[in-house]
Amino acid sequence: MNESRLLNDAPRRFQLCFRSLFQPGRAYVFPCDAAGQVDLDALSERARNNYLYARAVRGREFTQPDVQAVRAAA
Repeated sequence: MNESRLLNDAPRRFQLCFRSLFQPGRAYVFPCDAAGQVDLDALSERARNNYLYARAVRGREFTQPDVQAVRAAA
């Protein structure tokens, strides 16, 4: 089996990214499913608080989040 086939068959992981509207390069990133759903129970308390904050201020401090596929580590 060739390497590209293995990469295509690997389970995909996703992340939800909220980018800062005012500070380039600043963002909050959280693991999610392909639909952008974050499992709050799987997050640490700090990450959960950051997620809830980013979600509350989207459009004012952060962009609408986008779902990104995460490349599997080799």
